[in-house]
Amino acid sequence: MLAILMRLAEQAAAFLSPTYHPERHYMRGPGPACAKRQKLVA
Repeated sequence: MLAILMRLAEQAAAFLSPTYHPERHYMRGPGPACAKRQKLVA
């Protein structure tokens, strides 16, 4: 019974405060490949 309550508490905590933050994975600007292309064109 205690194990079930502990698992329920862990799942509730994971649901209320997710550890995945998608904004950390978005690109924030042009990468190095884009810089190389600009140098070749100009």
